[in-house]
Amino acid sequence: MKRVAVISLLAMIATPVAAEELSDRLAASRAAIQEFAQSLQGELQAAMQAGGPPQAIQVCSERAPEIADSISQKHGLAISRTSLKIRNPANSPDAWEREVLESFDARRAAGENPAHIEKQAVYIRGDQKEYRFMKAIPTGEVCLNCHGAQVAPPVEGALKRLYPDDAARGYNVGDLRGAFVVRKAMD
Repeated sequence: MKRVAVISLLAMIATPVAAEELSDRLAASRAAIQEFAQSLQGELQAAMQAGGPPQAIQVCSERAPEIADSISQKHGLAISRTSLKIRNPANSPDAWEREVLESFDARRAAGENPAHIEKQAVYIRGDQKEYRFMKAIPTGEVCLNCHGAQVAPPVEGALKRLYPDDAARGYNVGDLRGAFVVRKAMD
């Protein structure tokens, strides 16, 4: 049964869309992601200054979904984050997202700068047409406080409390930590 579900999801049919429409959607997606990343980064930086990484983990847990919802409503789309190594089960990738993340990782391994890795697509599932865009999230030095192979005991405690099934660790600077995802239903 699972095999059939995965196959049907992977069997989405690409559909032609006017280049101008894709260009507009791409620009809107990039703008929404930039707004989300800047808002979240600002709150994370403030939390790091106020209470260090454990406080930043709290911000990720509570504020990141709120910021994503606010920006989604503002722009009339759905914005989220996902990864191959998830921290929050609500951010688990679907089959298409997993395939894109794996291709992003291969592109990074081949030498492409993760800051510039992205993909857009239009798919039809049943009678629904959907625009999708993903942009890679590279791992920076500050990210290692919570996503590195070794984390401080207070960070470990906060992660166990907020994310008991955390798998989002073991990264190095420059690794692909995940991706921003934008989805928007199309007429």
